[in-house]
Amino acid sequence: MKKMLSFAALFASLSSAVPADAAVNLGGYAGIRLRDENYSGTAFAPGSSRDASDLKWQYRIRLFTSADLGDGYYFKAMATDESEGDGGWNTFTGTGTYTLQVSNFSFGRQTADSGYSIGRLPLNAVNTPILDLTLFPFQPLESPLASMGMDRLFGINYNTKCLSGNLRATLFILDNGSASNTGLEGDGKFNDGYALHLAYSGKVGDITVEPQFMRAVTQATLAAHYPSTTSWYTHVTPWSAGTSLTIPAGGAKIGLGAFYTRGRNSTGYTGITGFTDEPDAGDVDYSGYQFRIKGDYGPVRCYWDYHRTTDRSRTLLSEAKYTNNFFWLSYEIPVHKTSSASFTIQPTLRYLTNRAEGGVTNFNQQRLRSDLWATVTF
Repeated sequence: MKKMLSFAALFASLSSAVPADAAVNLGGYAGIRLRDENYSGTAFAPGSSRDASDLKWQYRIRLFTSADLGDGYYFKAMATDESEGDGGWNTFTGTGTYTLQVSNFSFGRQTADSGYSIGRLPLNAVNTPILDLTLFPFQPLESPLASMGMDRLFGINYNTKCLSGNLRATLFILDNGSASNTGLEGDGKFNDGYALHLAYSGKVGDITVEPQFMRAVTQATLAAHYPSTTSWYTHVTPWSAGTSLTIPAGGAKIGLGAFYTRGRNSTGYTGITGFTDEPDAGDVDYSGYQFRIKGDYGPVRCYWDYHRTTDRSRTLLSEAKYTNNFFWLSYEIPVHKTSSASFTIQPTLRYLTNRAEGGVTNFNQQRLRSDLWATVTF
């Protein structure tokens, strides 16, 4: 309770600190989620916490503030609880508090033709698959960036009108590494991880076309062998490319997406936990792709993601193939709505499959989540 009062005081101080002609807006979101979670398959040892069924009561609060500073300048921030690393959702256990923290923020300027922003930028990663595919190339589905990464990265963004659409360029700062200068490229002062994301959105007739490109411009550390949380590939500069299409079809919208990623490391340094890091112990070499089919019709939303990555890195016992599927289906039921607030109920079904063949591990897991959300926005 003290944390919430402190955050409210922070908002109040912001309101009094900005100039009198600046407009400060406050808003929020509160959700309760009943989740039935079921695992099956061979990914985890029988009887483990992630092998059994579980019924969870979960809750999430998000508070938003924005300040219009005049002449196109602005500030935005969102607060939520990051303690469980599940997109701000907490599971009720009978104890504990909900600790509000500033999760993302940005400030900058936006005019009619262009704009820029800097800060912990919100990503909308669920609707931007190239981000997860680049940074989580072996299991990008169900958006690990939105859950584990809290749907934001630190960076600098610039957008401008281009032809008949809009061009966006974002430089993400992935980490703050430091090392002595050695024979390895990317050491010393430039050992930090940086990635450049380019995206264009325009129309061809009634179809919205969004080509994208993403590249690690310095050597990065990426998640390696799912479901392990301790195996990582380092000193890798992956790149990804693809496009999304949104096609109107009467009262519905159909979305199609296809993305490809490629990662290599030919420095002779492998950096994968559990293997020797001797020179020429093995190079990182993988490629993968992801397809998405999506449909929106009124209150109904569904989409299916298919992903496959082949890892040919020489550290592995043999070539590894990772194949994943994810299915989402939801129906939003309005209970109450005004011009400034809404109350909705949303049953949701999620189904995720993960399979790995070859390499250092083999598994075949399925996870079914059925949710019932009750959400208030204001």
